[in-house]
Amino acid sequence: MTIVITGASRGIGAGLAEHYRAQGVDVMGTSRSAMGDITLDVTLPSSHTEMAAALGDKPVELLVCNAGLYLDKGDTLENGFGADLWAQSFATNVTGAFLSIQALLPNLQRAGSPRIAIISSQMGSSERAGGSSYIYRSSKAAVLNLGRNLALDLKDEGIAVGIYHPGWVQTDMGGDAAAITVDQSVSGLVERFAALSLETTGRFENYDGADMPY
Repeated sequence: MTIVITGASRGIGAGLAEHYRAQGVDVMGTSRSAMGDITLDVTLPSSHTEMAAALGDKPVELLVCNAGLYLDKGDTLENGFGADLWAQSFATNVTGAFLSIQALLPNLQRAGSPRIAIISSQMGSSERAGGSSYIYRSSKAAVLNLGRNLALDLKDEGIAVGIYHPGWVQTDMGGDAAAITVDQSVSGLVERFAALSLETTGRFENYDGADMPY
């Protein structure tokens, strides 16, 4: 079994990679630096082409689209949320996930029971709109929508797609005051990924298995 995890150099991505490796799973973690098994800048199409070439014909049973940015944390409506932050955030959080899936689609198609896990956030839920963080919320709403639509288009190919809120996690992004540890998030997400199937494809779930509002 081979798993590819984008954004695996720190936080939840690193925690997932460590967990699976401890189980003896073949994990390919990506990073923009040489710290990863595969160097990948998710914003660059050429970098995805290089990743796909590095994997060759290897079947990929699980692709975890985890790479993400939260650049507008604390910005104010009066003078924040610059256009450059919108561009960078969507290039990573949305386009980056799509390009990863597109590049590794042949590898997923070669696997038995292939799955795609997209890390979104409850902050992307329209029903849980909380104000502020407009860029991050919008990008996570967009990648949630992407996952829902991919689930429909890939179902006939036998590829299941799940979208997940990892919890408010004690990482550089979540901060020290966050509600759960990386280990708690990883433990729950691993269970969710294992349960993902064509019967559950397209669902938006919390790390603990609860359904999340769209």
